[in-house]
Amino acid sequence: MPGMEHAPSGHPRNPPVLDMTLDGQFRTAPEAPASRRSWLDRALGKVSGLALLVALGAGGLLLAALAVLAVSVLLPVVLMAAAIGAGTLYWKLRRAGLAGQRLRFVVVRR
Repeated sequence: MPGMEHAPSGHPRNPPVLDMTLDGQFRTAPEAPASRRSWLDRALGKVSGLALLVALGAGGLLLAALAVLAVSVLLPVVLMAAAIGAGTLYWKLRRAGLAGQRLRFVVVRR
């Protein structure tokens, strides 16, 4: 295509050449890129690994804190509902005159 010889940065484009056979195999082995890592690259790699580890630990602590918060919010609700249910059952038994007697629950299946 005309006008596509240069990248937007102004540098000439050098696209990779994929020389393949019809069955999908490469004709030649791909060249390994020259790996020249400096001390700064290695140091930044270690720092980024440590930062990732700290982030994962903080995320775990955040989830634990949210679980404690959820329990601390839901526990009073459960206790209040249980107290209301027990009080209602006690009141109905007292009004029915069965406060000191044994109560029998019957399940009718049809």
